[in-house]
Amino acid sequence: MPRTAQLQAWLESQFSGATFSLTPASADASFRRYFRVSFADGSPSRIVMDAPPSHEDCAPWLHVEQLLRGAGVHVPEVFAADLAQGFLLLSDLGSTTYLSVLDGENAGALYGEAVDALVRIQQASRPGELPPYDAALLQRELDLFPEWYVGKHLGKSLSDKQQHVLDDVFAKLLANNLAQPSVYVHRDYHSRNLMVTIPNPGIIDFQDAVYGPITYDLVSLFRDAYIQWEEDQELDWVIRYWEKARKAGLPVHANFDDFYKDYEWMGAQRQLKVLGIFARLCHRDGKDGYLKDMPRVMSYLRRTCERYGDLRALARLLDELEPQGEVQVGYTF
Repeated sequence: MPRTAQLQAWLESQFSGATFSLTPASADASFRRYFRVSFADGSPSRIVMDAPPSHEDCAPWLHVEQLLRGAGVHVPEVFAADLAQGFLLLSDLGSTTYLSVLDGENAGALYGEAVDALVRIQQASRPGELPPYDAALLQRELDLFPEWYVGKHLGKSLSDKQQHVLDDVFAKLLANNLAQPSVYVHRDYHSRNLMVTIPNPGIIDFQDAVYGPITYDLVSLFRDAYIQWEEDQELDWVIRYWEKARKAGLPVHANFDDFYKDYEWMGAQRQLKVLGIFARLCHRDGKDGYLKDMPRVMSYLRRTCERYGDLRALARLLDELEPQGEVQVGYTF
């Protein structure tokens, strides 16, 4: 049976003869698809996740949903699940993402609520519930950069000297990342996965959550691949998080400068990964819509590498591979 017909049949079994229609709700960078189920009688709409079992496993999503709900944050409610077929029936958090509405006037309030939710998630953290964000996983993510961004996107090969520079910087980044206290990490806590809802925010796309560095989700939020802010504004928001985290008893540095270094170095790891992922999405999967966001991500990475002596060798390597020109990143407030 075709996948769409299989989904239709499953929904019909859930709704006992109700008349409904399906429209695409969203898609992500995986094999998952989401459809909005609308009812002729005006009943509240639902979201159905289509996650083909040959490519995706719904079990992690369900487990993380329970953890986040237990933390007191707003995530989709699960009405029905069929893991064998790869279908989940969920509450509808709407279609208004943070990205679609953020501007200079509302950003403070929206980000404040996102930070409050993040602190609650981190307070609920317990070891053993989620896979560890360990050295092996962090390294696999870093390796996406030379393979996909340098090799496939730029079409270049690293010399032995350049490879040594990359290996050395990677080792320094990993040492910093792994020394940070561990909490629950969403891994994509940014403006496309935060929905404007009541209560706010609604949090989606959390199935890849892990237990790892405390600064990871914060830098995902404020050094977002899809929207950029002046650094003075970003710094103010990071300070506000740090103050809330300390008040909540989270294990952040007592000295803000030390915390901000961890934040930036964690960001460098994420930015290297994201550049590799965006290149892979384009060159392997034919999804070239992410190319326009690469300069923004690269601008974050260069800024951090130029700021710290231990990372300046990577800044020079980036200049060798891709000399700086005028970078138009857009969405800067």
